[in-house]
Amino acid sequence: MAKTRINFVGCGRVARSLGRLWYRADVLEIGDLYSRSNASAHAAAAFIGAGRATERLSEMAPADLWMIATPDSAIAEAASAVAEAVPLRDGDGVFHCSGACSSALLAPARAKGASTASAHPVLSFAVPESACRDFAGSHVGIEGDAPATPLLDRIFRAIGARCFAIDADHKMLYHAGSVFASNFTVVLLDVALQCYRAAGIDRQTAGALMRPLVEAAIGNALAVGPATALSGPAARGDVALVAEQGQAVRAWAEDPGIAYEILSRLAIDLAGRRPN
Repeated sequence: MAKTRINFVGCGRVARSLGRLWYRADVLEIGDLYSRSNASAHAAAAFIGAGRATERLSEMAPADLWMIATPDSAIAEAASAVAEAVPLRDGDGVFHCSGACSSALLAPARAKGASTASAHPVLSFAVPESACRDFAGSHVGIEGDAPATPLLDRIFRAIGARCFAIDADHKMLYHAGSVFASNFTVVLLDVALQCYRAAGIDRQTAGALMRPLVEAAIGNALAVGPATALSGPAARGDVALVAEQGQAVRAWAEDPGIAYEILSRLAIDLAGRRPN
């Protein structure tokens, strides 16, 4: 029985990582790859170890599955371009991997008879080699039409993913959870480093100070829940110290001071939800 053939529109880090995983696991046949930068398409084919880079969308051969791997802001435009330029067939699957945008952006492909969906791997693809190494066991949220969603479930599970259903109407809020958990954690760590440096602590010492605090905070929050893991002046109800420290931060830098004030309010609220 012939393997499902997949084409890629957009050849960035997500496409390269998933393409390599599916190819090496012998899950999918890698078809054509297109990117606005032909060099990117060739680099993706080399990284995956398979596939044919094409210079134009119209040159792409038919495929059972199409992955639109563009930035979120370009998904709708890419879907329209695919619907106009490539030979979509009734029942072909078209999907994207955005965590924030729903499969509704793929409406032009659906209008051509394709089954549309989205699959969001909850994993950093900043370094494709690392993403490929760490992918097994990661979670993938899926929403959209049948038969595309069962197919996505199958091919992601085949490379070690744990798949779950997402409510398409709440994808923005769902994705915000990942932003708070990942992106904003990194931002807060950078602000913490800046605070240490502004207080005269050298970078190496600052990093050494942060490491046990960060590891304990995250480990405890995951183990016993954020409310129980919370520590510090807000957790103790030391409102006067929180206010004084907030003034000191704001005197140093306006935006971190505003963030400190808002996060302190949230911390006080969280402390109030501690189990007895």
